[in-house]
Amino acid sequence: MPAPRAPRKLRIAFVHPDLGIGGAERLVVDAALGLQKLGHSVDIYTSHHDPKHCFDETRDGTLSVHAIDPPFPRAFKGKFHIFFSHARQLHLTSHLLCSNATRYDVYFVDQLSTCVPLLRMFGHTRVVFYCHFPDKLLADGAYVEDRIQRKGGLLKRIYRFPMDWLEEATTRQADIILANSNFTARVFQAHFRSIQVTPEVVYPGINLAAYEVSSVDDKDPDVLQVASDRPTLLSLNRFERKKNAALAINAFARLREKVSTTPHLKSMRLVIAGGYDPRLEDNMMAFVLLLDRAKANSLTYDIVQPRSSHVNVPPFHTTKDNPDILFLLNFTTSQRSALLSSPSTLALLYTPENEHFGIGPVEGMVCGVPVLACDSGGPTESIIDYPPKDRTGWLRKPDPDVWAEALLEIVTLPKEERVALGEREKRRAQENFGMEAMAKGIETALDRAVKMGRIHGFNSMWIVFFTLVFVPIIATILFNR
Repeated sequence: MPAPRAPRKLRIAFVHPDLGIGGAERLVVDAALGLQKLGHSVDIYTSHHDPKHCFDETRDGTLSVHAIDPPFPRAFKGKFHIFFSHARQLHLTSHLLCSNATRYDVYFVDQLSTCVPLLRMFGHTRVVFYCHFPDKLLADGAYVEDRIQRKGGLLKRIYRFPMDWLEEATTRQADIILANSNFTARVFQAHFRSIQVTPEVVYPGINLAAYEVSSVDDKDPDVLQVASDRPTLLSLNRFERKKNAALAINAFARLREKVSTTPHLKSMRLVIAGGYDPRLEDNMMAFVLLLDRAKANSLTYDIVQPRSSHVNVPPFHTTKDNPDILFLLNFTTSQRSALLSSPSTLALLYTPENEHFGIGPVEGMVCGVPVLACDSGGPTESIIDYPPKDRTGWLRKPDPDVWAEALLEIVTLPKEERVALGEREKRRAQENFGMEAMAKGIETALDRAVKMGRIHGFNSMWIVFFTLVFVPIIATILFNR
């Protein structure tokens, strides 16, 4: 029986709204790298890419990135973020569809689906959409499975109604829909009732080679900035309030009380590292709240950022000598790898509740670092907590006292148990969450979409909708700027 034919080499365009530093951006970068490694041609299109606030591969030429700056803002007087997200993507789409633009075999779109019907209708090209999580649920507040905590008054609901309709209607136009976890796929089906298909799950994967100890330069000034022999707890997440890094600080403070008489643990530190964008109010608010949490727990702290990052951070009083907490803004790949591969790192704390997938636990597992995460959402698919003989991490309710107890168990693990746990973690990460597995899953979906053939026909409904809703408002904003 002949072996199945390998997918033909494709010209692929990724469409992503903001190519900064975060889990969704890491997925885009690793998916593009994986597809390039498989022999495909990949270009990434985005409405924002700051060389001082991005992953290395998007800055050093490894990936082809096209940043098309839109002529209008991210928001208007701090409002209408989702409206302008749609508008900015329409502007990006217009560049993809202009007469002299590069033609592609297929588009890979994630996060924002506004462009999907236009790429299909005017580009006559198939589209694969990757759903991290429905935006309508994120906008309504913290998601709790089987219900939504709705926030905002009547005006917000009136504003959100066409935006939510647009998200569902445009997502429905995709030729193939993927999701980042079974959790997300389940939520997608429950809240996008007009979409009859079940999203196929392709787990995010990571570039395993980037986490090897050999990839770390011990003399790199950025690495020296975060290196320490002190026992370390690590938290990797964007500085956003929903990531709940305050849980890590509160649990760390309680743990310090429990180990205060243990000589080799009483000097323990907490490193909170993540993407920080001063353009985003939520990033600034989250950061200030974390500093307040540190002060409330009588913990000293310092704030650092790599040489390549020059974000404006308000002047805070910091303690330079051996702080209890190190806040690392916009970490580099080398800093992340150094922290995860350091023998001083005792645990990775993954604090978001109901996270859609969460690449953080996988990063910890591939480096053999014990992971503690909330017992909800995507981490329940990546981490095995029970039975203990198969354990690859700990899943606990997001309570500081409960987490402190779990951390006490983790930091006092006998050496042989820690080694065995690390081997189980690495094996599970390599088998299920490598970049190759993700790239193959996405490649299969892209190839299947291409085989559907070119798109013919014209749906005037979308032209009428975009013209009536977006054009007058965008023109008004531009005129009044």
